[in-house]
Formats: sequence, structure tokens, C-alpha cells
Amino acid sequence: MIGASMPLMAHLEELRWRILKTLAAVAVAFGVCYAVSEPIFHLLSAPLLALSESPLTLIGTGVTEAFFTRLKVSLIAAIFLASPVLFFQAWRFVAPGMHAHEKRSAIPFAIAATFFFVAGGTFCYLVVFPVGFAFFLREYEAIGVAPTIRISEYLTFAARMLLAFGITFELPVVTFFLARIGVVTHRTLIGWFRYAVLFIFVLAAMLTPGPDIASQLLLAAPLLLLYGVSIGIAFVFQRGTVVSEDTDDATDDEDEPA
Repeated sequence: MIGASMPLMAHLEELRWRILKTLAAVAVAFGVCYAVSEPIFHLLSAPLLALSESPLTLIGTGVTEAFFTRLKVSLIAAIFLASPVLFFQAWRFVAPGMHAHEKRSAIPFAIAATFFFVAGGTFCYLVVFPVGFAFFLREYEAIGVAPTIRISEYLTFAARMLLAFGITFELPVVTFFLARIGVVTHRTLIGWFRYAVLFIFVLAAMLTPGPDIASQLLLAAPLLLLYGVSIGIAFVFQRGTVVSEDTDDATDDEDEPA
């Protein structure tokens, strides 16, 4: 059975503690990442620097920019490092409204959500960055300008892309929630498939602004795969299946002798 409803103040108090625990985890991860912020910076800047045939310079234009650069790269890495705790706390917050057997799925959920989040960031780093940066550098060459990039602007762009792809890859996890509460079913997702394909290819075209169709397909393929996985998840975990199982369990309990 679904747990008893909580009063509003209890929900707010629960949310406050979950947020504090999440922030504490990010703070600890931030301290760890700050200690190794220099190699993290070199890791984040490598996709851009490796693509330039001529020497490309990353510059700082402020006295404190190097310090804030270390803070920024540490925060980006800390979010990914602390993501298991973040997803675990998110699950624990919504768990009171779920069935008893679902409440015990916090750790598997945190592992799955972390996997997709890190996979999205990794895909962005290994595939999207080389494709996108190569195009932007070619645009500099086309107008005869030697690129000199500010480190703060580059890291802001890189952070947004990494987090955006990490969140996008959470589609199967979001589908799991929506299927459990009856908002979507596998039939709904199948019905939306043509629109999803259009949206995915538009997104791929935006992220790969060059005319290279192969690059667009390279970006669209994983998103189409995730959508297919989401259809399977909705089929397995849709609300009707759960209700049917609970009804069968209740019937079996009634048939048992006292």
C-alpha cells in the first residue's frame, strides 16, 4: 500500500533535510575536487586544445580569474562525484508516496540514475565536444581570425553542455517515475515516437551546426536508443501493471484461511 500522506510542514521539513544532506555531499566532493582542480582543468580543456592545428591560447583577463576557474572546475566535477547522493536523497524524498516494495529501491535507483547522468556527460565529452569545437574553430579559420578563448567563457559553455547531456540521459529514469504514477504508458511513448524523432534530430542539428549529416546521426543515435529504452521501461513499470499485481496479492491474502 502507498504510505500515509504527510502534512505540508512535514514535507517541507523533509525537503529541507534532503537539501542540506545533498549540499553537504557536494561540499565534501568539492573539497576533494579542489585538491585536484589543476588536472581536472587540463582534462576539460583537452578537447578544445587537441583540435587546433595551430597553437590555440586560453587566456585569463582578470586578476582573480584563475582562482575562480579552479572553483568552477571543482564545482562541475563535484556535481558528478556527488550525484549518487543527490539521486539517493531525491528518491528518499518521494519514497513516502510510493508502495512499500518501491521504497526499498533507493540504492538501485541511485545507481541507475548516476549511470545515466555520468554516461550523458561522458558522451558529451567524447563525442559532442570534438564535433562542436571542430566546427567553431573552422569558423575562425573562415574569417581569418586566430582564436584566443577566455577560460571563464569556455568553462561556462563546457559546464552547461556536460550538465545538459547528463540531464538529457536521465530520460529512462524520468520515464520510470511517470510510468509509476500513471502519467505515461508504453503506448503513449510509441504514439509520440514520430515527434520524438523530429525533436531529437532538431536537437542534434543544433548541437552540430555544421552540414555533416554523419555527425548529426552520431548524436541522434544514442538519444533514439534512450527513447527506445524508455518505452521498455514504461511497459514494465506502468501503473496498471502495479495495480494489477497489488490486486492479485490482495486477493490471495483474502483467500488464505484466518
